[in-house]
Amino acid sequence: MLEIKNINVHFGVIHALKGVSLTVNEGEIVTLIGANGAGKTTTLRTVSGLKKPTDGQILLEGKDIISSSPQDRVLMGISQAPEGRRVFSAMTVLENLELGAYLRRDKKEIAKDLEKVYNHFPILADRKKQLAGTLSGGEQQMLAIGRAMMSRPRILLLDEPSMGLAPLFVQEIFNIIRDINKAGTTILLVEQNASMALQIANRAYVMETGSIVLSGTGSELMQSDDIKKAYLGG
Repeated sequence: MLEIKNINVHFGVIHALKGVSLTVNEGEIVTLIGANGAGKTTTLRTVSGLKKPTDGQILLEGKDIISSSPQDRVLMGISQAPEGRRVFSAMTVLENLELGAYLRRDKKEIAKDLEKVYNHFPILADRKKQLAGTLSGGEQQMLAIGRAMMSRPRILLLDEPSMGLAPLFVQEIFNIIRDINKAGTTILLVEQNASMALQIANRAYVMETGSIVLSGTGSELMQSDDIKKAYLGG
Protein backbone atom coordinates (compact mmCIF):
# COMPACT_ATOMS: atom_id res chain seq x y z
CA MET A 1 0.00 0.00 0.00
CA LEU A 2 2.76 2.45 0.97
CA GLU A 3 6.35 2.43 -0.18
CA ILE A 4 9.03 4.90 0.85
CA LYS A 5 12.03 4.79 -1.46
CA ASN A 6 15.39 6.30 -0.55
CA ILE A 7 13.98 9.41 1.15
CA ASN A 8 16.39 12.13 2.26
CA VAL A 9 15.25 15.02 4.43
CA HIS A 10 17.27 18.04 5.55
CA PHE A 11 16.66 20.70 8.18
CA GLY A 12 19.13 23.28 6.96
CA VAL A 13 22.53 21.62 7.16
CA ILE A 14 21.19 18.77 9.32
CA HIS A 15 20.67 15.55 7.35
CA ALA A 16 17.66 14.20 9.26
CA LEU A 17 16.67 11.23 7.06
CA LYS A 18 19.39 9.40 5.14
CA GLY A 19 18.09 7.21 2.34
CA VAL A 20 15.15 5.80 4.31
CA SER A 21 13.22 3.02 2.58
CA LEU A 22 10.33 0.98 3.99
CA THR A 23 7.10 -0.66 2.92
CA VAL A 24 3.67 -1.04 4.50
CA ASN A 25 1.40 -3.72 3.04
CA GLU A 26 -2.36 -3.45 3.12
CA GLY A 27 -3.82 -4.69 6.40
CA GLU A 28 -0.54 -4.58 8.33
CA ILE A 29 0.60 -2.86 11.47
CA VAL A 30 4.15 -1.71 10.81
CA THR A 31 6.09 -0.01 13.58
CA LEU A 32 9.12 2.26 13.65
CA ILE A 33 11.15 2.12 16.85
CA GLY A 34 14.26 4.01 17.86
CA ALA A 35 15.65 6.56 20.29
CA ASN A 36 14.61 10.21 20.46
CA GLY A 37 15.98 12.09 17.47
CA ALA A 38 16.32 8.97 15.31
CA GLY A 39 14.01 10.40 12.63
CA LYS A 40 10.77 8.55 13.35
CA THR A 41 8.49 11.59 13.55
CA THR A 42 10.20 13.18 10.54
CA THR A 43 9.41 10.03 8.58
CA LEU A 44 5.71 10.27 9.42
CA ARG A 45 5.60 14.00 8.69
CA THR A 46 7.21 13.34 5.31
CA VAL A 47 4.61 10.68 4.49
CA SER A 48 1.75 13.02 5.45
CA GLY A 49 3.24 15.87 3.42
CA LEU A 50 4.16 18.18 6.30
CA LYS A 51 7.87 17.93 5.49
CA LYS A 52 9.24 18.01 1.95
CA PRO A 53 12.08 15.58 1.24
CA THR A 54 15.23 16.57 -0.62
CA ASP A 55 14.81 13.55 -2.88
CA GLY A 56 13.32 10.06 -3.03
CA GLN A 57 9.83 8.71 -3.66
CA ILE A 58 6.68 8.07 -1.65
CA LEU A 59 4.38 5.65 -3.44
CA LEU A 60 0.75 5.04 -2.47
CA GLU A 61 -0.38 1.90 -4.28
CA GLY A 62 2.33 2.54 -6.88
CA LYS A 63 1.51 6.23 -7.45
CA ASP A 64 4.20 8.75 -6.52
CA ILE A 65 2.58 11.31 -4.19
CA ILE A 66 5.75 13.28 -3.41
CA SER A 67 4.30 16.47 -4.97
CA SER A 68 0.83 16.08 -3.42
CA SER A 69 -0.27 18.52 -0.72
CA PRO A 70 -1.06 17.35 2.83
CA GLN A 71 -4.80 17.86 2.24
CA ASP A 72 -4.66 15.87 -0.98
CA ARG A 73 -2.96 13.04 0.88
CA VAL A 74 -5.80 13.06 3.40
CA LEU A 75 -8.25 12.72 0.52
CA MET A 76 -6.13 9.83 -0.81
CA GLY A 77 -6.55 8.04 2.51
CA ILE A 78 -3.53 9.03 4.63
CA SER A 79 -4.29 10.47 8.07
CA GLN A 80 -2.07 11.20 11.06
CA ALA A 81 -2.59 11.43 14.81
CA PRO A 82 0.37 13.64 15.79
CA GLU A 83 2.84 13.35 18.62
CA GLY A 84 1.59 15.14 21.72
CA ARG A 85 -2.08 14.68 20.70
CA ARG A 86 -2.58 18.33 19.58
CA VAL A 87 -6.31 18.46 20.31
CA PHE A 88 -8.12 21.79 20.02
CA SER A 89 -8.49 22.39 23.73
CA ALA A 90 -11.09 25.19 23.56
CA MET A 91 -13.41 23.11 21.36
CA THR A 92 -15.65 20.26 22.43
CA VAL A 93 -14.89 16.60 21.85
CA LEU A 94 -17.55 16.48 19.13
CA GLU A 95 -16.19 19.59 17.41
CA ASN A 96 -12.70 18.05 17.38
CA LEU A 97 -14.08 14.89 15.79
CA GLU A 98 -16.05 16.87 13.22
CA LEU A 99 -12.85 18.69 12.23
CA GLY A 100 -11.38 15.32 11.33
CA ALA A 101 -14.03 15.07 8.60
CA TYR A 102 -13.52 18.66 7.41
CA LEU A 103 -12.64 17.70 3.81
CA ARG A 104 -15.58 15.30 3.47
CA ARG A 105 -19.07 16.11 2.13
CA ASP A 106 -20.82 12.76 2.65
CA LYS A 107 -22.85 13.68 5.74
CA LYS A 108 -24.57 10.31 6.16
CA GLU A 109 -21.25 8.45 5.99
CA ILE A 110 -19.66 10.96 8.38
CA ALA A 111 -22.43 10.20 10.88
CA LYS A 112 -21.74 6.46 10.50
CA ASP A 113 -18.01 7.00 11.07
CA LEU A 114 -18.74 9.10 14.14
CA GLU A 115 -20.64 6.15 15.59
CA LYS A 116 -17.71 3.86 14.77
CA VAL A 117 -15.37 6.20 16.66
CA TYR A 118 -17.74 6.18 19.62
CA ASN A 119 -17.79 2.37 19.50
CA HIS A 120 -13.99 2.30 19.68
CA PHE A 121 -13.90 5.05 22.33
CA PRO A 122 -17.13 5.02 24.40
CA ILE A 123 -15.71 7.66 26.77
CA LEU A 124 -15.74 10.15 23.87
CA ALA A 125 -19.47 9.60 23.38
CA ASP A 126 -20.01 10.25 27.09
CA ARG A 127 -17.98 13.46 26.91
CA LYS A 128 -18.85 14.75 23.45
CA LYS A 129 -19.98 18.14 24.83
CA GLN A 130 -16.96 18.50 27.13
CA LEU A 131 -14.07 20.80 26.20
CA ALA A 132 -11.16 18.75 24.89
CA GLY A 133 -8.69 20.60 27.10
CA THR A 134 -10.40 19.25 30.23
CA LEU A 135 -9.88 15.59 29.25
CA SER A 136 -7.16 13.45 30.79
CA GLY A 137 -4.05 12.67 28.75
CA GLY A 138 -5.34 9.22 27.85
CA GLU A 139 -8.72 10.60 26.81
CA GLN A 140 -7.04 13.26 24.68
CA GLN A 141 -5.02 10.53 22.96
CA MET A 142 -8.23 8.68 22.20
CA LEU A 143 -9.66 11.90 20.79
CA ALA A 144 -6.60 12.48 18.59
CA ILE A 145 -6.89 8.97 17.14
CA GLY A 146 -10.65 9.33 16.74
CA ARG A 147 -10.22 12.66 14.96
CA ALA A 148 -7.76 11.05 12.52
CA MET A 149 -10.22 8.19 11.95
CA MET A 150 -12.95 10.66 10.93
CA SER A 151 -11.23 11.28 7.60
CA ARG A 152 -11.85 7.56 6.89
CA PRO A 153 -8.16 6.75 6.35
CA ARG A 154 -6.93 3.69 4.53
CA ILE A 155 -3.57 4.09 6.25
CA LEU A 156 -3.36 5.63 9.71
CA LEU A 157 -0.12 7.21 10.94
CA LEU A 158 0.21 7.12 14.73
CA ASP A 159 3.01 9.11 16.37
CA GLU A 160 3.85 8.06 19.95
CA PRO A 161 0.28 7.20 21.05
CA SER A 162 1.42 5.97 24.48
CA MET A 163 3.62 8.97 25.34
CA GLY A 164 2.98 10.29 28.84
CA LEU A 165 0.14 7.90 29.60
CA ALA A 166 -0.44 5.83 32.72
CA PRO A 167 0.17 2.07 32.22
CA LEU A 168 -3.58 1.28 32.29
CA PHE A 169 -4.23 3.73 29.45
CA VAL A 170 -1.22 2.43 27.50
CA GLN A 171 -2.68 -1.07 27.43
CA GLU A 172 -6.09 0.27 26.46
CA ILE A 173 -4.67 2.39 23.63
CA PHE A 174 -2.77 -0.56 22.17
CA ASN A 175 -5.85 -2.79 22.40
CA ILE A 176 -7.79 -0.15 20.45
CA ILE A 177 -5.03 0.17 17.84
CA ARG A 178 -5.24 -3.58 17.29
CA ASP A 179 -9.04 -3.37 16.99
CA ILE A 180 -8.84 -0.53 14.45
CA ASN A 181 -6.43 -2.60 12.39
CA LYS A 182 -8.65 -5.69 12.56
CA ALA A 183 -11.53 -3.52 11.28
CA GLY A 184 -9.55 -2.90 8.10
CA THR A 185 -7.28 0.12 8.62
CA THR A 186 -3.59 -0.25 7.79
CA ILE A 187 -1.33 1.34 10.43
CA LEU A 188 2.15 2.83 10.47
CA LEU A 189 3.08 3.27 14.12
CA VAL A 190 5.91 5.28 15.66
CA GLU A 191 6.39 4.28 19.28
CA GLN A 192 9.05 4.50 22.00
CA ASN A 193 7.41 1.73 24.00
CA ALA A 194 9.18 -0.86 21.87
CA SER A 195 7.86 -3.85 23.79
CA MET A 196 4.20 -2.94 23.27
CA ALA A 197 4.77 -1.88 19.66
CA LEU A 198 6.55 -5.10 18.69
CA GLN A 199 3.86 -7.21 20.34
CA ILE A 200 1.17 -5.89 17.99
CA ALA A 201 3.27 -5.26 14.85
CA ASN A 202 3.34 -7.54 11.84
CA ARG A 203 6.69 -6.03 10.87
CA ALA A 204 9.06 -3.47 12.36
CA TYR A 205 11.92 -1.18 11.41
CA VAL A 206 14.61 0.16 13.74
CA MET A 207 15.88 3.69 13.12
CA GLU A 208 19.15 5.19 14.32
CA THR A 209 20.34 8.70 13.45
CA GLY A 210 18.15 9.02 10.39
CA SER A 211 18.71 5.57 8.90
CA ILE A 212 16.97 2.19 8.95
CA VAL A 213 19.44 -0.19 10.59
CA LEU A 214 17.34 -3.30 11.13
CA SER A 215 14.00 -4.78 10.05
CA GLY A 216 12.00 -7.93 10.54
CA THR A 217 8.76 -9.26 11.96
CA GLY A 218 7.68 -8.00 15.34
CA SER A 219 8.39 -11.38 16.93
CA GLU A 220 11.83 -11.61 15.30
CA LEU A 221 12.91 -8.27 16.70
CA MET A 222 11.48 -9.15 20.12
CA GLN A 223 13.94 -12.07 20.18
CA SER A 224 16.95 -10.04 18.97
CA ASP A 225 19.63 -9.66 21.66
CA ASP A 226 20.57 -6.23 20.30
CA ILE A 227 16.98 -5.03 20.46
CA LYS A 228 16.55 -6.46 23.96
CA LYS A 229 19.61 -4.59 25.18
CA ALA A 230 18.84 -1.30 23.44
CA TYR A 231 15.05 -1.02 23.75
CA LEU A 232 13.54 -3.73 25.94
CA GLY A 233 15.67 -3.45 29.04
CA GLY A 234 17.12 -6.93 28.57
